[in-house]
Amino acid sequence: MLIVLIGVTGCGKSSVGKLLAAQLGWIFLEGDDFHPPANIEKLRRGVPLTDGDRIPWLKAIREVIRNKVNQRENAVIACSALKKSYRRMLQISSEVKFVYLKASIPLIEARLKRRCNHFMNPALIRSQFDTLEEPKKALWIDAGLPLGEIAKLIRNGLVV
Repeated sequence: MLIVLIGVTGCGKSSVGKLLAAQLGWIFLEGDDFHPPANIEKLRRGVPLTDGDRIPWLKAIREVIRNKVNQRENAVIACSALKKSYRRMLQISSEVKFVYLKASIPLIEARLKRRCNHFMNPALIRSQFDTLEEPKKALWIDAGLPLGEIAKLIRNGLVV
């Protein structure tokens, strides 16, 4: 199974993903690691990514997912996958399960004010929510819950 944690910046994808992967004994993959340097620089400057910017990034993540499925390896992946079309690119198998960490703008603003050493410019919060197409086919979880509770809800919700 591949659990893909989706949602806007600051919703907890990486923190939840690392915890969940550790609890399950699975590997964790950080979707941000697959961005080309040009994307990181745009985000640092506060310039929203276009679909054209995101496609190579999503293709790279899709290849990792394909490899994990083919090797029958379990993984937890943090990947914003804000649009339905992005999730379709990643949904290459029934083994891919999406978990949407639903967050409010005030929660994300508060979190990004406390965040250190991350390239995402807080000025992009609004563009993240503008781009977001909430998923219909995903396990929805309140991103404001404690990390341990979120991980437990994912394990229970996906019968992992």
